[in-house]
Amino acid sequence: MKTIGFLSFGHWTPSPQSQTRSAGDTLLQSIDLAIAAEELGADGAYFRVHHFARQLASPFPLLAAVGARTSRIEIGTGVIDMRYENPLYMAEDAGSADLIAGGRLQLGISRGSPEQVIDGWRYFGYEPAEGQSDADMGRKHAEVFFDLLRGQGFAKPSPRPMFPNPPGLLRLEPYSEGLRERIWWGAGSNATAIWAAKLGMNLQSSTLKNDESGEPFHIQQAKQIRAYREAWKEAGHAREPRVSVSRSIFALVDDRDRAYFGGGNQGDDQVGFIDDNTRAIFGRSYAAEPDKLIQELAQDEAITEADTLLLTVPNQLGVAYNAHVIEMILKHVAPALGWR
Repeated sequence: MKTIGFLSFGHWTPSPQSQTRSAGDTLLQSIDLAIAAEELGADGAYFRVHHFARQLASPFPLLAAVGARTSRIEIGTGVIDMRYENPLYMAEDAGSADLIAGGRLQLGISRGSPEQVIDGWRYFGYEPAEGQSDADMGRKHAEVFFDLLRGQGFAKPSPRPMFPNPPGLLRLEPYSEGLRERIWWGAGSNATAIWAAKLGMNLQSSTLKNDESGEPFHIQQAKQIRAYREAWKEAGHAREPRVSVSRSIFALVDDRDRAYFGGGNQGDDQVGFIDDNTRAIFGRSYAAEPDKLIQELAQDEAITEADTLLLTVPNQLGVAYNAHVIEMILKHVAPALGWR
């Protein structure tokens, strides 16, 4: 059995070919797709976060809205770039959204990836400490945020408060019990996956990671997951961790599917540089008739290792088509692979 959800990047563009021509279109359709996915029996609705782009950005209003309109589905991010975040304010936002959703938030966070502008986090008022990189700063913000979710008091109360205080040091409110166990780290390397395991975060591994061995993407990713699980075990955490991978998977069952994704050029990994020094490998997409798709996915070692699969969806094609994409995987592929 696997937890199966969707991951939307939330693109929009003022083009006649796009079903999402504005930010409002994308936000409202994201809510509608989450509702549709829940009705279809999917397990999760996840959203990417990018700044300075025509994509979904500040996630918490959307997460809260989805939480208010659904009742069962997990609601998450994949991922929030922690270089841009005030961890204290984020802890309040996250607690609020999780309480609205009844404890269904699954927050993926990360040190971030290349963005649309140079050092965009500077415009948000953040600077790495002397001798540190922006990646170090992102991980530090994550550590502070993760620690705040313990719910322990740390702030000295005023002797003349506006309202009566409980005894002792004060914590941030609202506090949502259990949210700390639903924080995921988006790891781009084996080392950061091990770091996340030691801290006690779940693992999100997407279709991009540092090319550390030259092997096919799914093999490198599976090794990353195994290294993470071993580090988790060595750290002695009391609970079992969760691990997700994301994939672009399309079952070709009608003329629309074949027109959009039947071109036959999705079958190979790609290698490139995400900055001046980091060679990365990008995982392949899957698009085929269901029988062939089942055979191909059965060979993906990382999907086998993970307990959660996020289906990246082409959100600009509209809610109805994306609901169809999700339904075809749940109906024609998941049962045959033992995911359902």
